[in-house]
Amino acid sequence: MAFHRRKSTIWLTAAAAAMALVAGGAAVVAISSSDGAALADGADKSQFVDITKVKPNVKKPKPENDATTGTFTVDCGRNENGHFNPDNFIAQPGVRNGAQHLHDYVGNLSTNADSNNKSLQAAGTTCKNGDKSAYFWPVVRINDGAEEGEGQEQQPPKKDDKAQQEKDKAAKDAARLECPDVASRLSEDVPNGAQAEIDRELANIEKVTDEAEKKLEQTKAQDVNNIIVGPTREKRAAILNRMMLAFSRQGQQAPDLNPAAACAVKEQGKAAALDNGAENNNEAQAEGLENKKNQNNPEENANNELPGNEGEIQRPEVVDLTFRGSPTGKVVAMPKFLRVLYGDAKVSTNGTKNAKDSWTCTGFEDKVLMNKYPICPQGSKVKRIHDFPSCWDGKNIDSANHRDHIVFPDQNGKCKKGFKAVPQLRISLTYNIPREIQQQGRYAVDAFPEEEHNPFSDHDDFANVMSQQIMNRLVNCVNTGKKCRE
Repeated sequence: MAFHRRKSTIWLTAAAAAMALVAGGAAVVAISSSDGAALADGADKSQFVDITKVKPNVKKPKPENDATTGTFTVDCGRNENGHFNPDNFIAQPGVRNGAQHLHDYVGNLSTNADSNNKSLQAAGTTCKNGDKSAYFWPVVRINDGAEEGEGQEQQPPKKDDKAQQEKDKAAKDAARLECPDVASRLSEDVPNGAQAEIDRELANIEKVTDEAEKKLEQTKAQDVNNIIVGPTREKRAAILNRMMLAFSRQGQQAPDLNPAAACAVKEQGKAAALDNGAENNNEAQAEGLENKKNQNNPEENANNELPGNEGEIQRPEVVDLTFRGSPTGKVVAMPKFLRVLYGDAKVSTNGTKNAKDSWTCTGFEDKVLMNKYPICPQGSKVKRIHDFPSCWDGKNIDSANHRDHIVFPDQNGKCKKGFKAVPQLRISLTYNIPREIQQQGRYAVDAFPEEEHNPFSDHDDFANVMSQQIMNRLVNCVNTGKKCRE
């Protein structure tokens, strides 16, 4: 199914043109291009389905007695600042246009192909509560059938991100301090009477670590242990001890936080020896792919169009980022810099194992999810729902295939042995697409060229860059049944 217009000479026979006119432009018409490939102009209408004719298929695990029912919603806007790029620093680190389709970003303001933990931590955010996490998904577009540049509302021009690229390169090249995550070591049963103190001390941990990171940039290599590593360990140990005492004062056994005191300095290209899981292998890959940057980096026009993915970008009317609990019990904190994928952008190549049914309409969320584009009834709007995996291996922030370290629970909502339930991220995206556009099959999600806008290739990406404080508040809300919004 092709929604784009190839930038090549096209010969259309009179018969084919007549057939297209008879069909009112709805038929898929095979034509030839200068490269000999068969092209199609218009939508493959078999990919569009009237949702009212689909039987209910949404099944939810039955909550157990100790299910966690709280939610934590983060307001990060709707990408009003026009942060788009065709990169994916999780799956294609260091490769410009590695996604070959455009991503919508909210949260972290710096996210691009060269993003790493240090650059993400140093960046600003669109989230009102200061959450620096990166949330990104492929854009949805409407194709109006016009020639390029005709009748299309101009989107914000692509930002000049050269300054950000230089910052990212400097961040990658410089030595950096890496410290074990603390929030994920806290038990899921932080006493209510200790929450305020724990929250303050987590803020202190962030402050001490940030100050040491900044000082590291001005410290000679031979002085790092004496000036950075030793003093930081002592300060963190004192804070962690106060946190454990906060548990004890409430008559509860404290988790052993002592191993989280020691930090390590990671030099360029060297792995840090941290017991909360090795740094994800993306940066090593990125160094090896440095020479591939910009290899497939076509220029985007004012509409942020890419070959094969053209048309007017649809900004979601509603972007809802909500973390939820587990139907089988309490959740533990996600570690900082955890990478999580939803769906499979290359379902035609990889098969359907990791692909997810993502499409629905407002009013049908609890009834129908499809791998087709929905045609919604009057008054209902197109919606994408992305429920991320939520069973973490308790150690790693990433894995070689970006999936093994965090997986989905079983059909009953239970994590497999050795895995811990973390808050499940649900990203819901609602679009105000005119019903006639839906009926004409003229909206589509950006995709890799070989996917031809297959709705089953819908996907989403998340990197947790929340502060220890925010994550602690999140877990507390979820585990205590509160409905928190920040």
